Amino acid sequence: MSGVDHPAVGVGAVLIHRGKVLLIRRGKEPLRGRWVIPGGTVEVGETLHEALVREIEEETGIVVRPLDVVTVFDRIERDAGAVRYHYVIVDYLCAYVSGEPRAASDAEAVAFVAKGELPAYDLPDKALEVVLEGFRRAASDGGRRGLARAPRKG
Repeated sequence: MSGVDHPAVGVGAVLIHRGKVLLIRRGKEPLRGRWVIPGGTVEVGETLHEALVREIEEETGIVVRPLDVVTVFDRIERDAGAVRYHYVIVDYLCAYVSGEPRAASDAEAVAFVAKGELPAYDLPDKALEVVLEGFRRAASDGGRRGLARAPRKG
C-alpha cells in the first residue's frame, strides 16, 4: 500500500489447540517472512466473526469459532512522514472446530507451536504478547468453551 487515506480493519485468531498455538509465516507485506497469528482484512458486508472464520480457513485450512476479543490495536507504518498502511486489528481467542493445517493464501508456512518453542519463531512483540495472553486464557478456561489444553500425561 502507498499513501492510504483511511484505516483498514483486520482480524486475527489466537487458536490454542492441544496446548499449541496456530502460527503462520507471512508471505506478503506487511511483516513478510515473520511468524504471526493468522488473520486478514474484513471485506465490505462481512461481520468481524465472518471475516475471521473465512480468513483463517483460507490461510490455514482450519475452521475456528471466535470466542472473546483478546486485544484491539493499530498497526501503522510511516515512510518519510506518509502513512504506508494503517490497520485497526481485532484479535480473537478462538476454539478449534475442524481442519488440518496447510499453508495457503497469504501464508508461506503454518505451524502449531508450544509455548516453550515460541522463542525460535521470533514473533513481533505485539504478536507474542497476544499469543501469551491466549495461552493464559486457555489455561484458565479449563476446556469449558472448546479451548484444548495439552493432553495430560499418564
